[in-house]
Amino acid sequence: MVARKTLDPWIGRLLAKRYKLLALVGHGSMGKVYRAADTLLGGVPVAVKFLSQTLLDDRGKERFGSEARACALLSNRSINIVRVMDFGVDESELPFYVMEYLTGESLREMIDIQPLPLEQFFPLAQQVCRGLLVAHQGIQVDGQVWTVVHRDIKPSNIFVVRDPGLGLLAKILDFGIAKLVSDLPESRQTSHFTGTLAYCSPEQLEGRSLDHRSDIYSMGILFFEMLTGQVPIQAHTESIGAWYRAHHLQAPPKLTDINPKLQAPEALETLIHGLLAKGPEDRPQTVAQILGTLEQIDRQISQAVANTPAGQGVTLQPQPPKSPAAQSPPPPNLPPAAAPPSDTAPAPNPWSVVTWPQDKPVSKIVFPKLLRSNDSRIPSLWVMLSQSEIDERSLSRCYNQFLFTASPHPMVLWLTALYQPEREPRWLPCYLDLRTQAGQLICRALADIGHYYVVFFSLENPRYYAHRIEVALSNQQRPLLQEWADTGQNSTLPIAPELSKEALKREFERIKPQILVKLSSQLQAGRFS
Repeated sequence: MVARKTLDPWIGRLLAKRYKLLALVGHGSMGKVYRAADTLLGGVPVAVKFLSQTLLDDRGKERFGSEARACALLSNRSINIVRVMDFGVDESELPFYVMEYLTGESLREMIDIQPLPLEQFFPLAQQVCRGLLVAHQGIQVDGQVWTVVHRDIKPSNIFVVRDPGLGLLAKILDFGIAKLVSDLPESRQTSHFTGTLAYCSPEQLEGRSLDHRSDIYSMGILFFEMLTGQVPIQAHTESIGAWYRAHHLQAPPKLTDINPKLQAPEALETLIHGLLAKGPEDRPQTVAQILGTLEQIDRQISQAVANTPAGQGVTLQPQPPKSPAAQSPPPPNLPPAAAPPSDTAPAPNPWSVVTWPQDKPVSKIVFPKLLRSNDSRIPSLWVMLSQSEIDERSLSRCYNQFLFTASPHPMVLWLTALYQPEREPRWLPCYLDLRTQAGQLICRALADIGHYYVVFFSLENPRYYAHRIEVALSNQQRPLLQEWADTGQNSTLPIAPELSKEALKREFERIKPQILVKLSSQLQAGRFS
């Protein structure tokens, strides 16, 4: 969002004794949006949306309140819907609501530069699906579940944040004309036209009964435009009649007819044309079905590029085997070892007294722990596996990757993979909550020390550790970890760890096939031999 120079008298105004308006950042038919500072939370940036003065009748106020309520309820369940934190009226009875302030660009701005490559299209399209899926699952109002039909899915209503951990993060905006639909037939009726003509479904233009499948048609137009830079249906004039005829009669062209450089698989072409079917009954019936198809096509493309650089920005650090001397770490916060009985007797192993915590279950789990060594703290991952698997994994290569999201809750996914040829990798995911002191300490220790230990315990003999592996970090990772810890320490966002954890889990599942492809190709090339 870019602030516009304005002589707006509202700039500098303190709203509800809390939100100081700083700049006008957007306006539309439903109202104006300001960038503001939440003075109660130390100046955290927020966005404040006011209802337009032209809509200050009872119907306009009701619709505005419904938008705020829908966004607030839905954003608690999806990171891909803009988050609403507050709602109220000012001293002149003008309604407003407060939402997260986003820095980035809309899909409209991205597409206007050029169509999206497939590696950008798939994650963004899947995120739009996840946000709409939650909306279509509905919200509960007065004990009844109502499906939320957005009715205005288009590029300018999808905002893209460039998150340092998740990459491109899509947020659905503007539920201002969303419709709540229940099982009652009368709830599906529309008394007048609403929406954006180029993205409306045929039934939406007719003003007849609507359900979630209208959004599916609009999503088809959105996806087509993301890949080609052009909407698939064209009208000669900007009239409702012209668009009515176009959406009812025109057949959409092939993606490659508009964008010949696009190497789209046939399955993607089939999916998007299915979304654009004229009759709701001929389209995919749920967003979950569309999401599953997109994920399958994405996986197939990833597997097809096994001999080309893969990972889409994922950095992997292979760790070569170390000599026994190099593998021996300093003793981690252990009492001084007793002197050997003779000059030839071996010194006792200080790691032998590292024991499994009594408050942890004896089961296959992974958790982080700081080990003390002299005056330093060494980060480690403690893992419990069967003794047979520990033996089998003792010669595995180690790879690590960190994914970070700052919103809605600062969190790091610390990912370690044990990999060897002809075996499925053992993934060791661990989440660091950067709103907690423990998470910040471990994140800073990783940045300061530049390595960590994977400490293995066996299910059969859980008391003492059975094996350890040292894993190094790259020079690129260390400053990022320090920066993320600072972000977590300074964060004043509402606490919502589960939302961030789910988002990181989804991103991990999305990039997992790409990691496997890269590991396999590098091992086949003999780079880790």
